[in-house]
Amino acid sequence: MSAKLATTLSPRPWGVDHLPAPFESPSGERIGEVWFTPPAALDALLVKYIFTSQALSVQVHPADADAPKGSRGKEECWYVIAAAPGAKLGIGFIRELGAEQLRAAALDGSIEQLLDWHPVKPGDFFYIPAGTVHAIGAGISLIEVQQNSDVTYRLYDYGRPRELHLDAGMKVAKAGPYPAQLHRRVPARGSEQLVEGSYFRLDRVEGAPGAQVLARYQGPLLVLPLDRPLQVDGETILPGDCALAETLDALEFGAGLALITQPLG
Repeated sequence: MSAKLATTLSPRPWGVDHLPAPFESPSGERIGEVWFTPPAALDALLVKYIFTSQALSVQVHPADADAPKGSRGKEECWYVIAAAPGAKLGIGFIRELGAEQLRAAALDGSIEQLLDWHPVKPGDFFYIPAGTVHAIGAGISLIEVQQNSDVTYRLYDYGRPRELHLDAGMKVAKAGPYPAQLHRRVPARGSEQLVEGSYFRLDRVEGAPGAQVLARYQGPLLVLPLDRPLQVDGETILPGDCALAETLDALEFGAGLALITQPLG
């Protein structure tokens, strides 16, 4: 059985006409996301690539406690791999807003100006707690690691004819500034611990992991090679793929960069 996870290309109005290598674009479709089907052993975790030519909607996700019955909440993080000049991410607000101010801003569109827009370039990393109001801007390619949940409350969509979820979104939105410590610049090379949270851990590794990584990662994990192929139980996994490894010992990293992640709890 292959370690490589199945992928799904998801058309989106804000996606791109031509996916970057190594992905192949289907003719006549604008692809915004490449999803990797979670294996049963790691079903709580979802990994995807996101590619934008237009801004995504302004949205918010609930925590576990606030999610609809039978659903998970959604905490996520973004690792930027490419960004056009002037590309930016809207995360949190430039100041504290009252509930009625937030609702009014979502209705009249001024929420765009109240969001805190962060200029980005490759290597920017953001952790997005549940309740954080956010929007991914145009011209960005990133890898998203998240709780496996599709619960999204759309607050504003630039006039696109899609449903908004103001009542549900207002109940969970944190209408204040984004904590600066949740954003970091990741160096171009080297191993970096990115997340050790309540729901998942995430590391970028260069070459074979060190002792601290080996101690933290027990059991199955997902791996995404970033710049060079690696091996999972002898199977070659290429950049642009995501694979399941039963343990870190099943991986042969070579000298390239890779992301490794596993759910917690």
